[in-house]
Amino acid sequence: MIHVVAVITAKPGMRASILDALKANVPAVKAEAGCIEYGAATDFEDGPRFQTKYGPDTMLVIEKWASMDALKAHAAAPHMAAYAAQTKELIASRQIHILSPA
Repeated sequence: MIHVVAVITAKPGMRASILDALKANVPAVKAEAGCIEYGAATDFEDGPRFQTKYGPDTMLVIEKWASMDALKAHAAAPHMAAYAAQTKELIASRQIHILSPA
């Protein structure tokens, strides 16, 4: 299994627009072969004191894929190219972490 954590920081005030585009794309991603989990997460409001927040402009996309081939196919999917084009001007930074289960 492949784990992916994408840390996406929006330009100020643009996070909601990115989240809307991502949520609209989720059904197509979940229909991909090898997709186990795919969804966005933001800071938990009113969390415990030990919580370290990413901030109001950042979201994470949490993904699980059955294999590296499935992840590579996802990255090349037409709906992902459309999502990237739609959100390109809204994103300040993006970090993709690809992880193996320990």
